[in-house]
Formats: sequence, C-alpha cells, structure tokens
Amino acid sequence: MKNRLKVLRAERDWTQARLAQELEVSRQTVNAIETGKFDPSLPLAFRIARVFEMSIEEIFRPEEVSRSPRT
Repeated sequence: MKNRLKVLRAERDWTQARLAQELEVSRQTVNAIETGKFDPSLPLAFRIARVFEMSIEEIFRPEEVSRSPRT
C-alpha cells in the first residue's frame, strides 16, 4: 500500500520518533509504514488520519494492480 506518511511528517518537520510518540507506536513501526514494509491496522490508520486531520484515503492508496485484458 502506498502512503504519504513521510511527506506529511516532513511538512510538519517531525522526526519519525516524534510521529511514533504521537501515534503511540515505535519509531521502527513508523519507518516500516513509510517504506511500505508494513501496512497499518485499521485502528492505527485511523490514528494516523486523526493526527494529520485527513481522511485515511488521503493518506493511503492501494498499489495499482495490473489487469490482463479479457479475451
């Protein structure tokens, strides 16, 4: 899942540690979400959206799935 977390965090001049503190998770969790290695749980996604005062959809986007044409 793609996300804008790193950009949103940078706009606020927050470190990963600061965002982790706001979200009550580890810095490693923030890093894993930012790099796409971990998709947050729904409750965590809601906390992220609340912190940035945005909707979940504004922060997270599903990866594009390539479809083969129907024959």
